[in-house]
Amino acid sequence: MRDSALLKTVYAYGLRRNEARMLDLPDLRRTPKAPQYRQYGGVFVRCGKASNGSPPKRRTVLTVPEMDWIVDVLDHWVTEIRPLLSPGSLPALFVTERAGRMSLRGLDNAFEQARADAGLPQEADLHALRHSYVTHLVEFDYPEKFVSLQVGHAYASTTAIYTGVSDEYRNRLLQRVLNERHADLRDGQ
Repeated sequence: MRDSALLKTVYAYGLRRNEARMLDLPDLRRTPKAPQYRQYGGVFVRCGKASNGSPPKRRTVLTVPEMDWIVDVLDHWVTEIRPLLSPGSLPALFVTERAGRMSLRGLDNAFEQARADAGLPQEADLHALRHSYVTHLVEFDYPEKFVSLQVGHAYASTTAIYTGVSDEYRNRLLQRVLNERHADLRDGQ
């Protein structure tokens, strides 16, 4: 259950390994514009990737409607499963069977097991979930800047590297542009 909730959280928020590992219970945030998500309106990333000797970058990653299934996943983990591991006062969101914070290797092991169970190629790693998240946000038509902010990229060009849109998306996009450009032909004028 823990590994399932962990991997779904990584994907639903586009998190890096250490960002997911370092999440604490207080990092689960309410969002006034989305009260239906309760305390799971977003996650506050305290340990984002640092650059050039600077401290870790912080950001809040909002729960997007297309990924709102994560609300029930996290609620189940936090209220029903995590307490069974007796973490005491440890604030870590994802804890081990020995009531400690998960290690980076533990996250990798969780993904490797899920990858093997799903029959995915060994080239896929945990970071692939982050790439999928970015691609899906692009395919859901979120603006470039929003996607960059969600994943903590200073430059849209960095986010673009992560994107690998599907042929279906490209065809939908082309059809939409053609419809907009040639509305007069479509309307019989």
